[in-house]
Amino acid sequence: MTMTTVPAPTTPPTPTLPTAPTRARIGDRPRWSELIEEVRQSGQYPTTAEAERVTRIVLSALGGHVIGDERVELANALPEEAARVIASQIPATRPLTAAEFVDSIAARIEGATPATARWDVSSVLSVLPNLVGDDLSDRILRELPPGYALLFGRAELAPAQ
Repeated sequence: MTMTTVPAPTTPPTPTLPTAPTRARIGDRPRWSELIEEVRQSGQYPTTAEAERVTRIVLSALGGHVIGDERVELANALPEEAARVIASQIPATRPLTAAEFVDSIAARIEGATPATARWDVSSVLSVLPNLVGDDLSDRILRELPPGYALLFGRAELAPAQ
């Protein structure tokens, strides 16, 4: 009797959209369909509709946690539809830890577990740095509690003591 194994999910691929500085030079925002396709590929979602649903949920939650100039710049760097999702959120009264953020996403997605919600969050957030640029991504991460960098597909290094 031979046993087959199912390969474990791979890490999300590196997004391939033009970087924010390239778009800024040509004055062009990415299209919503491009963002959704990047999320679909990153999260290995079988359908565009599933990637779009996850993207709306994650951006909606993120919109309440990014405030001030960073929120405005984030909205301006994303497709108009994504900008509306981010900008329409009321700022959170208390910043959620990265784990609480993932749990809040799990609560919004029917049948989600903390592990699948973490995958969904990372599938969306990991495409953002390529869209908005490293400078804005770094400023957003400094504004959020520790632990979010990993959700954005980045290492989170602690200063030496």
